Amino acid sequence: MTAKPPQNQLTFFASRPHPCSYLPGRDTVNLFTDPGAPMDMAIYSRLADFGFRRSGSHIYRPRCPHCQACLPMRIPVSAFQPSRAQRRTLKANRAVQATLRSVAFDEEHFALYRRYMASRHPGSGMDDPDPERYLEFLSSPWSETLVVEFRLQGRLMAVSVLDVLGQGLSAVYTFFEPGLSAHSPGRHSVLWAIGEAQRRGLDALYLGYWIAASPKMRYKQEYRPLELLHEGQWRRFERGAVLPNHE
Repeated sequence: MTAKPPQNQLTFFASRPHPCSYLPGRDTVNLFTDPGAPMDMAIYSRLADFGFRRSGSHIYRPRCPHCQACLPMRIPVSAFQPSRAQRRTLKANRAVQATLRSVAFDEEHFALYRRYMASRHPGSGMDDPDPERYLEFLSSPWSETLVVEFRLQGRLMAVSVLDVLGQGLSAVYTFFEPGLSAHSPGRHSVLWAIGEAQRRGLDALYLGYWIAASPKMRYKQEYRPLELLHEGQWRRFERGAVLPNHE
């Protein structure tokens, strides 16, 4: 499929250049839909296939003039086969309970989010959020969103926020207890989301962007097969295949 956003139906704007969160020393420009235009899950589902993401109520994708490093990524869940390490994670976390929660402010979730940000993203501007900004970041009034909490022996281990698209699930954000990293909570949440997409009969799990030069993104390459929106088309990469690197 050749990916061309439906520009005859939507108005798009470009942001001003601003520092890139993933590649130090570079600026980024985002293409985003008109914030005042009506939005719903049908439109967003279509835009997801052209590489767009949701942050709060805003729909965007990177459109940097001199950089093609950010490649939209999804996992075709019907073809997914867990690796040996992923099977070990599933086995080790058999006692972890996943519970679906409504999209609402939760003190316990927010406290975990703050600990996660302070540990993983100190000094980023996101490590001291207030409750309103936190909820605005994760939710929107028009999206169909799942909040999944993972508990290990009653202790909150991770929270994953997923949008339900027409064709798949889209990972909005996941945060977890830094002290439980030995249980691979990030990996476990992705594997759970793949399984949930399969249970719902959906095609894919959308995992944001693959950026080869960003250490923060390296974990994504372990989920195979995966598909990248590369040069206008979704291309599949089986286990062992080298992923594109556009620095």
